[in-house]
Amino acid sequence: MRRALPLAFVLLAPLAACGEADMADQARAKTWDKNPFFPREITMRQPVAGTVPRRDPAAPAPQPQTISQALLDRGRERYGVFCTPCHGQDGRGQGMIVVRGFPQAGNLTGEALRKASAAELYDAISNGRKAMFGMAQMIPSADRWAIVAYVRALQLSQDAPVASLPEPDRARLEASR
Repeated sequence: MRRALPLAFVLLAPLAACGEADMADQARAKTWDKNPFFPREITMRQPVAGTVPRRDPAAPAPQPQTISQALLDRGRERYGVFCTPCHGQDGRGQGMIVVRGFPQAGNLTGEALRKASAAELYDAISNGRKAMFGMAQMIPSADRWAIVAYVRALQLSQDAPVASLPEPDRARLEASR
């Protein structure tokens, strides 16, 4: 028994030195620190030749001056990916996660958002509103503008009087009934 106690101590002592690995508390050099390991004793390094810089998706892009079919198509596709789960296909705020209990999403076709400026819609997508969280880090700026253009088209399409449609579209609508 007396021999087993020192042996157990020798075997278990290294475990006492083990701590939980924490990357935040490890020794490291910060960007502007002096560092004698590198030439000129600076920590910050030049990027490796040929490195492709990562663009920040949250960086703002200018508002498009014209609305093209390609922009609307891109907006529709991105709306389908990022907005439909909450706002629904028609923009009225009854997407699939709302139906399953998530807080009510805003009605994008309502009068208040019809009156909102494009910049206000862009800001809401970027920074969020009420229960909606900001999507700036997930949706590149140009795509946010495309979504705004599509939401405007969606607003115009909802509750539009049939008489305001061009004749070929009215005929197609009547034929589908």
